[in-house]
Amino acid sequence: MAEPAKTGKRQEIHLLNRKQLDITGVIRVDSFDSEEFLLETECGFLNVSGQNLHIKSLNLEQGFVSIEGYVHSLGYVDAGSQEKSKGFLGKLFK
Repeated sequence: MAEPAKTGKRQEIHLLNRKQLDITGVIRVDSFDSEEFLLETECGFLNVSGQNLHIKSLNLEQGFVSIEGYVHSLGYVDAGSQEKSKGFLGKLFK
């Protein structure tokens, strides 16, 4: 696996008390609702799950997003994965 310093890609994730999440290296917000965010980042797709999630701040020119709410999990989704994000309808129609 390539190291960020060698590829020029850089991403930082700061989580404070599971209630405020700041992420750099964000390219775009692919989808979001109050329970799940799917972000395309310089290091791959990042899935954020939780409750009462909402965007506090978004600046795609600088590659920054700040999310507030109760964070349950963070995880990268493999590029070859069939399922980037289930979302509400995906969960409803399994």
